[in-house]
Amino acid sequence: MVEHHIVRAYDEELEGLTAELSRMGGLAEAEVSDSITAIVRRDVALAQGVISHDVRLDEIEAEIERRAIRMIALRQPVADDLRRTISALKISTNLERCGDLAKNIAKRALVIAESDPLTPLTRSIERMGELVSARLKDVLDAFAARDIDRARAVWERDQEVDEHYDSIFRELLTYMMGDPRTITSCAHLLFVAKNLERIGDHATNIAEIILYEVTGEQMTDARPKLDSLDRS
Repeated sequence: MVEHHIVRAYDEELEGLTAELSRMGGLAEAEVSDSITAIVRRDVALAQGVISHDVRLDEIEAEIERRAIRMIALRQPVADDLRRTISALKISTNLERCGDLAKNIAKRALVIAESDPLTPLTRSIERMGELVSARLKDVLDAFAARDIDRARAVWERDQEVDEHYDSIFRELLTYMMGDPRTITSCAHLLFVAKNLERIGDHATNIAEIILYEVTGEQMTDARPKLDSLDRS
């Protein structure tokens, strides 16, 4: 009977950890979406909101870390339970970085809002942002359902984000060479595109973590990446 209570208590702790991680994922997804909207609509208030709300993700990550470390120390989980606990730690780190990148995009939005609109470029950023947001949503849904097929699909589409980044990179260079007055705005948009690409990379990281959590196997295949531009 005592052992039954211990197992049930541990299951409840795992469920609580998963719920907290899902909440963090929802917040990160909203931050990324709002930062893109702030760029597209030149919405200063929304950008400021993204910046100020980033602290919530930091707080949740710290709470997940505290819970996970406590569970490992006191419960000494093994096999599937250990993988779930370690995966929660890793996923929370990736989500926190997505929040940081969304905050960086929001900061760029504040500067871009003060310059003349570059509508064609903004639309390109919007398309890339929608793609990245969709990948983040898909991988979070895969985590919630422990769906390895959906996680693998996110992993296999990693190259799509790279292709958008390359296209925007070339488009921005064309604008800057054609009209030096656009250099400042284009430089900020280039940073935005790079931040979006990195968010896409974090979504791919999470997909790999899900695959490990569910199957116990590490991804050994190389990610499908473009080689045309430096991705350091």
